[in-house]
Amino acid sequence: MSPSPWRRLALAAAALGLLLPTSIPASAAPAPVPRVVGPLPGTVPGDRLADRIEDTYPFFSTPDDLAAAGYVEQEFHLSGTADAFALDGTKVATAVPYTTRVIVRRPAHARKFTGTTLVEWQNVTAGYDLDALWNAESVTRAGHAWVGVSAQRVGVDQLKAWSPARYGTLDVTGAGRFTADELSYDVYTQAGRAIDSGAVMGGLRTKTLLAIGASQSAGRMTVLYDRVLPQQQPVFDGYGFIVGTAPTRVGAEPVFQVLSETDVRTAQRPADTDRFRRWEVAGAAHSGYEGQVYRAPISERDLGGAPQYDCDRPAFSRIPMHHVTAASYDHLRRWVERGTPPPTARPLEFEPDGVTKKRDALGLALGGIRLSQLAAPRALNTGDNSGETFCRLFGTHVPFDAATLARLYPERGDYVHQVVTADVANVHAGYLQPADARQNLVDAIGGTR
Repeated sequence: MSPSPWRRLALAAAALGLLLPTSIPASAAPAPVPRVVGPLPGTVPGDRLADRIEDTYPFFSTPDDLAAAGYVEQEFHLSGTADAFALDGTKVATAVPYTTRVIVRRPAHARKFTGTTLVEWQNVTAGYDLDALWNAESVTRAGHAWVGVSAQRVGVDQLKAWSPARYGTLDVTGAGRFTADELSYDVYTQAGRAIDSGAVMGGLRTKTLLAIGASQSAGRMTVLYDRVLPQQQPVFDGYGFIVGTAPTRVGAEPVFQVLSETDVRTAQRPADTDRFRRWEVAGAAHSGYEGQVYRAPISERDLGGAPQYDCDRPAFSRIPMHHVTAASYDHLRRWVERGTPPPTARPLEFEPDGVTKKRDALGLALGGIRLSQLAAPRALNTGDNSGETFCRLFGTHVPFDAATLARLYPERGDYVHQVVTADVANVHAGYLQPADARQNLVDAIGGTR
């Protein structure tokens, strides 16, 4: 693959021995590429406790009809030696053996592939690998590839227990020496190099390699970017930090942070720069409705049941955060490939205390990116909730009563008109893709929003 302008800058600086904040040490060793085994046999349906890999299937294999979209799903094991890093970026060990897995969802044929691969650091907050940012509709529509990387001990240990036949050889702890995910940063970047080399891509060649992570994974990627990446040869062309922290270091690779209303807790925020963008989505939740609907049948299949929650308010905002992240990935791709920075976005508004969000008479947040589901509301959608376990991450969804709807939309067609007006503005601003706007219109006419 031809390195992006950002990666070429870092590599050139290193070759010349320039001590730029965007460069790696000139003396850095050649970047290792892991050994690859796969694609592993076995697909759904299968037996996770079977004695042979052939009779098992990938954990959380997607139920989406990839074949209809011209896509395939494949799983690989990656093995090599990785360096270990503490949270402050100190290298605490070198050449530690590891074996992990990646799950690849890609076009079956090169003619459909854009050359962009999204590489997700899989989230393990729930105790298992979660592909929190997989969005079949936008990925297959665009022609991108998506790869999920198992970088952390919690996820790998669960995989080993879930299917010893398929995952029993995995280890990202150096045989128990490093249990605080010290290897995770190098494991993740080496997975990126395996993708870059084409070893797990079925002959497809990636032109633009984008690192993405949500929530806890974004936090790990922040450590990677701020403290580990300056010690490595660059592999990713750009970074997307979704519903989580973002780096403070100014590096060569562009950084895009996209936050739900849940995640914005203070009026104090970093400014946009020529290497950093931050978007905030009004009414959206850290973990909203679409993700819950997608994962419920997979949890039933692979975990024996989907989790149930008793939150203080009706849970799961229906503001489609995934529409905004889909738009952000394409902006990040263009930023990398053409040097065109994404548009800026209005931040959420706060009261003078700097911690209380401003709201209108309906209770909807003011400011931020305002998708039509909030700009033409049929329900109270917020990023706030409380109660047991993860409830604070789910936001709120409370449908308006008939009287409120009659007041908001007194004339026939008022609602659809407001949906179209909001979506046209968001498409023009770059916050929404046209295909998602078209689906919004279909949903509004059909009364399913």
